Amino acid sequence: MSYIRSVKAIEILDSRGQPTIEVMITTDKDIMAKASIPSGASTGEHEALELRDGDKLRYFGKGVLAAIDHVNNHLAPILVGEHVFDQGRLDQIMVKADNTENKSHYGANAILGCSLALSRVGALTAKLPLYRYIGGCHAHILPCPMMNIINGGAHADNSLDFQEFMIRPVRAPTFREAVRWGSEIFHTLKSLLKEEGHVTAVGDEGGFAPNLESNEKAIEMILMAIEKAGYKAGHQITLALDCAASEFYDKASQTYIEKKKKKQKKNYIERTSQEQVHYLEELCAKYPIDSVEDGLAENDWEGWRYFTERMNKKVQIVGDDLFVTNPKFLKKGFQMGAANSILIKLNQIGTLTETLETIRLAQTHSYAAIVSHRSGETEDSFIADLSVAANTGQIKTGSLSRMDRIAKYNRLLNIEEGLGSMAVYLDSNPFKLK
Repeated sequence: MSYIRSVKAIEILDSRGQPTIEVMITTDKDIMAKASIPSGASTGEHEALELRDGDKLRYFGKGVLAAIDHVNNHLAPILVGEHVFDQGRLDQIMVKADNTENKSHYGANAILGCSLALSRVGALTAKLPLYRYIGGCHAHILPCPMMNIINGGAHADNSLDFQEFMIRPVRAPTFREAVRWGSEIFHTLKSLLKEEGHVTAVGDEGGFAPNLESNEKAIEMILMAIEKAGYKAGHQITLALDCAASEFYDKASQTYIEKKKKKQKKNYIERTSQEQVHYLEELCAKYPIDSVEDGLAENDWEGWRYFTERMNKKVQIVGDDLFVTNPKFLKKGFQMGAANSILIKLNQIGTLTETLETIRLAQTHSYAAIVSHRSGETEDSFIADLSVAANTGQIKTGSLSRMDRIAKYNRLLNIEEGLGSMAVYLDSNPFKLK
């Protein structure tokens, strides 16, 4: 038997140099584990609340001292003395103690820090890898990485409204080979961008952030890189988009506006919901795109339903801001026929237990679940273990640069090595693009 002796939080920095929370839990057997919490830039309005101090004289209001105080003085007394293996019950007790719908009392960052550190200390106590402790004996599927190699939207100071342009090495024989393919394409893309005179600085998630004239140009640059690196687009490598459409949706006119072009006083396009769907259809027909995330705004449910009606059997339609890892919104998606996949972000819901419940709910309704990072990350690699534990088969964890992203790939490479012959890397392209 092993019990929690202490719970302590401190303030650390994320990949953007902004404060975030790290929680450490120690047991009566002197086993210690910690977890740090990421932060998003383009966040859904229905996400669990990330508690910030609001003191403009300190970190411009982004400090997390209040969340740390809640851990040290309110959540710690709930956890100290409890058994380290009692994850589900303790997560539930913390949620009930907060007693708000969006965890705004203690802060989702405070509660999640405790939840993830508890899971880690449980795994260490059980002498099991984290993915095995969470997922049990059936956890063995390595995820197909969705590698964000061109950044736009809120993640980059450039002219692209779409937030992420990703590659998916769907036909790699192993995860290790998938990483190699992605790395070679990433570095080939860098060379091509240099040849065309573009800056090769990277955005928040490690992808390049060039000033390209259109979404189509970004896609075509990636296709050139795939070919030059020696791979076949649409067969070995497919493309994925994260439009983050809520960021350029105008609520007043109910249209999708090319906001960055408008701000730069260039010719820009406004699209209705149906026109936005048709634009996405055209892109998917023209290019080997098999996954589109947040193609419509988070509250444009009719737009989502229309997109799903037209493209459900052709591409993976991923809800991020739409669902915010919340069973309530996911169930509405089932009822309305909106999307066929959900993005999973731990800090959108606030505990490991609720996250796993959301993944199971999606999977039992034949929705794909994709474990994801946030744009403001730390070196914590928890999501790598989570993706294997839940056998999701897909992960978004950024590009092939910046150690906050690479840490997740390296952890997955170690998991693959540890699984040995049990490791399975599945063809994650359900639509069989040619």
